[in-house]
Amino acid sequence: MVRALITVSEIFKAKKRIEQYIYKTPLDHAPFLSSSTRQVFLKLENQQLLKNVKVRGAFNKMSLLTKTEREKGIIVASTGNLGASLSYAACKLGIEKVKAIVPVKTSETKIKKMKLYGAKVMQYGENYDETYKMAVTNRLKSDAHLIDADADIELIAGYGTIGLEIFEENPSIEMVLVPIGGGGLITGIGLAMKALNPKVKIIGIQTEVCPAMKRSIDENICYSEYPSGPSVCEALIGGIGKIPFEMAPHCIDDVIVVKEETIMQATSLLLSEEKIVAEPSSAVGVAALMEQPEYFDGYNIAVVISGGNLDKRIIKQLLIDY
Repeated sequence: MVRALITVSEIFKAKKRIEQYIYKTPLDHAPFLSSSTRQVFLKLENQQLLKNVKVRGAFNKMSLLTKTEREKGIIVASTGNLGASLSYAACKLGIEKVKAIVPVKTSETKIKKMKLYGAKVMQYGENYDETYKMAVTNRLKSDAHLIDADADIELIAGYGTIGLEIFEENPSIEMVLVPIGGGGLITGIGLAMKALNPKVKIIGIQTEVCPAMKRSIDENICYSEYPSGPSVCEALIGGIGKIPFEMAPHCIDDVIVVKEETIMQATSLLLSEEKIVAEPSSAVGVAALMEQPEYFDGYNIAVVISGGNLDKRIIKQLLIDY
């Protein structure tokens, strides 16, 4: 069973393994998002190292590479944040060879971070699915170790440490809203939170232009590739991983799909009212609160703000249109 591959024990081990490298990020009350019928708290992974959640999984994964794997280096397909996080972890751990393959429309901010920490960056593909295929091709031509963003147990266990922290900081949390791209993040968080409190509800949020996890769950088909229209949520585009799909019944209670326009409004609200810099992909939980307020009545809610790497293009759009 896939469920046996990722256990809460592995998440606790990951927490101990990576705590010397990462920040324990705040779980802050959000007054402008709270009301008389709900209390909202923001898990601020936008304040994590490199301004994104993926650094947790990156340090857990890179710490566990064998000597041979370290010498041969790694290849990863990424929309930006994982590539930057693996590059940073490699730099800190003395691993010299990192190749990150990213879609052609990846933000310049994220590409700069990858290169800053020594990664060789290749831009290929209009979306993550195309990029991943190129990463597999590159792996076949080299001896490097391919890291799969959503099918890697060590990455998922690293992300699960967020769930442990949320429970430690506020055990009264009854619902957690998590962005879903490939599904690794919500799998780790859901597994950790439900082990500590089986009654907690884990709600995944996706953009309307790429509801791959919702469709996969509804139709009981793992859509490892999924077509997408243009989106401000580059980190949430593409299909889902096999492990997140098979673990979904144990880790996810519901998936909500939100509009692109609402996501931009949520990004603006976080910036103007809560004073939080969040990239659109990490603001989808707030978008869900805005679109379906009645769904969340009566809960103490934690919203995972997974990254803060705002592209210049998005900043200009927010200033002009929102």
